[in-house]
Amino acid sequence: PVLDTEDAWVSVEGPVSIVELALEQKRIHYPLVEHQFVLCTVLYAIMRLSLKGLKPLSLFDSKGKNAFFKDLTSIQLLPSGDMEPSVLSIRQQFLLKVVTAAVQTLCSSQKDREVSEEEYFPFEKGKNWPTLAADLAQYLQISEDLVRRHYVCELYSYGMDHLGEE
Repeated sequence: PVLDTEDAWVSVEGPVSIVELALEQKRIHYPLVEHQFVLCTVLYAIMRLSLKGLKPLSLFDSKGKNAFFKDLTSIQLLPSGDMEPSVLSIRQQFLLKVVTAAVQTLCSSQKDREVSEEEYFPFEKGKNWPTLAADLAQYLQISEDLVRRHYVCELYSYGMDHLGEE
């Protein structure tokens, strides 16, 4: 981009401006940032929902694992559309565990006290974990419908029929 500067600023001496420093930076490889985002979301879900016995890196193939340790400005080989069935199975199990844990948290919080509709997920305001799991399913190449169906089944199995109908 072309930056117009006033004449008074041209003769100023001192350190390089932050704008010039920002323009000199290399551009990031956005798919690599998305890949990192998926890992962060997975780790956060494991931590927040207290999921035990999960190995987060098992959700990624060898290309995906190698990409985590590269500079964000480098162009890396990321996982392609073809994924091993075993990795897809692990991903599907993970997403279903996230949904199950979210519904269990919801059910236990409703038993403890009367909860208003805005507080269905009291551990985080505005954070709907089943919806997040469905969104994450797109990145992990799992059917969103499968995750949503599991969510409805979990709601019915915990006696929250009014939410399941919605």
